[in-house]
Amino acid sequence: MDENSINSLKAALSFSPDNIPLKQHLAETLLHANRLEEAEKEYSELLKLSGDTKSKFGLARIFFLKAEYSKCNVILEHLIEDEPRNFDVLVLYARALLREKSIHAAVDIYQKALALNPGYQDEELDRELRITGIHPDEDVFEEETEVGFMQRPSINFNDVGGMDQVKKEIDLKIIKPLLHQDLYKAYGKKTGGGILLYGPPGCGKTFIAKATAGQVNARFINVGLNDILDMWIGSSEKNLHQIFELARQNTPCVLFFDEIDALGASRSDMKQSSGRHLINQFLQELDGIGNNNDGILIMGATNTPWHQDPAFRRPGRFDRIIFVPPPDDAARESILELKLKNKPVDGIDYKQVAKKLEHYSGADLEAVIDIAIEEKIESSFIDGVPKPLKTQDLLNAGKKHKASTQEWFTTAKNFALFANDSGLYDDILTHLKIKK
Repeated sequence: MDENSINSLKAALSFSPDNIPLKQHLAETLLHANRLEEAEKEYSELLKLSGDTKSKFGLARIFFLKAEYSKCNVILEHLIEDEPRNFDVLVLYARALLREKSIHAAVDIYQKALALNPGYQDEELDRELRITGIHPDEDVFEEETEVGFMQRPSINFNDVGGMDQVKKEIDLKIIKPLLHQDLYKAYGKKTGGGILLYGPPGCGKTFIAKATAGQVNARFINVGLNDILDMWIGSSEKNLHQIFELARQNTPCVLFFDEIDALGASRSDMKQSSGRHLINQFLQELDGIGNNNDGILIMGATNTPWHQDPAFRRPGRFDRIIFVPPPDDAARESILELKLKNKPVDGIDYKQVAKKLEHYSGADLEAVIDIAIEEKIESSFIDGVPKPLKTQDLLNAGKKHKASTQEWFTTAKNFALFANDSGLYDDILTHLKIKK
């Protein structure tokens, strides 16, 4: 639209300044003309008049084009809460998360968008978040098919707040063997193997697994239960085999099972033979029977290691078990700083907030931040300008969300005290400062 048309719209609005459809037309026209500052002004005024979804989304698009991704995401997070099946909002959110290097979150959102529109293609999102594969020597795939989501993480241990002991154990048991493969092969030792991370929910097990891959510049495949389970008998085992084959073809690779509780449940608890078949397939894949797992680090996360089939902990499988505790004071401070990076803040006393939020998991801290942001959003939508978060905002939010780890420790303490003959759960007792 040319300058005369824009001027005509402005002239019409001068006689009817509260005409919402006319104002929306002008804002959209300015946006398409890349006159972002003028478009932002119109959308901000529209929010005062109506606060409708279209105006909020228009403002988010402007912030995206201005590379102000934090502001963009604040609006999109709010929109998704109200309209979780809004395809356009999901796609823009995935793009903005990708630009902020939040790869895992971008994958999750893009998957939700594709669930609504399976045939959709986006050059940037597909290139960065999706992969396709062909097995030329096997009939696993009859044609090129989407086999999953694989990443090359941009984070490493420097991005993990605290967790020094966990990082040290992973470095000694996993990273050094991968970095010095020739030395280990000289002694007949294989690189790779399995690690089981356990602890309260939301304490960063997924994040540390991804950071492990980034630390050795390895590919990272995050496998959820939905990626494997299929209603047809035999299909779940095939899906699991394909995922392991993908990892074998892309070494070094970290293959992370985020819901190992379901896949590794004790076979004696399985009432259906199909569940036992899937566990047996998993054990075969872990052993690398007929295949080579060299260069693959297999990691699993569980909240209930005491429910795992003992066969999973035999040598060569998940024989290394690492306790991931809730973050300590220094770690909570670091996590808060990382989570609030690039968000509007004003003089936050991270040390004070971290001290007040004792026993909070990483997920709890994120929930506290979300509550604080939600309370700011209401005032921000009045003029369209995000208000900065302050120390008191986080402290107030902490009063509304309590630590979720305490219930887990109540259960874990019983197993550590009364079902711990092998000393498997001694780290829990150490954390609780209990002498056995």
